[in-house]
Amino acid sequence: MLMIKKLRLQRGWSQSDLAEFSGLSSRTIQRVERGEKPSLETLKCLAAVFDLDIAEFQQEDSMSEKNISMEERRAFEQVQHEKGFYRHLIMYVIIIAFLFALNLITEPGYIWAKWPAMGWGLGILIHGIRIFSPLQMFGPEWEKRQIEKKLGRKL
Repeated sequence: MLMIKKLRLQRGWSQSDLAEFSGLSSRTIQRVERGEKPSLETLKCLAAVFDLDIAEFQQEDSMSEKNISMEERRAFEQVQHEKGFYRHLIMYVIIIAFLFALNLITEPGYIWAKWPAMGWGLGILIHGIRIFSPLQMFGPEWEKRQIEKKLGRKL
């Protein structure tokens, strides 16, 4: 439910903060924000925290169209993609550092850790280009323009 995530972010709360304020578990908050249907009890807790009527949450489908613009949806998606990239990068740094340390301890005469570093590094580079490149030739905007061109109208 993007509405819950939007309300949470507007207040500057983390998922843990919302869980604490609502009396729900962090796992429940994660599931609700991923789009799983919440129970009535969960909706009551969330409605109380955000000082909203429970009916507003139950009518999420119609409300989300009114309250969450396409730009906001794209921004949420982009942030999720960037978050995934940074997780990937952090794992790369930790594991490659471990491999270099292991390499220096076991066989300091030959640096074999450079090979996984280069291979995985190439994957990181490609991932970064896909996420941060302003020249996304075949991205959603390109697709939209092509469809408009084929239909001879603006979507």
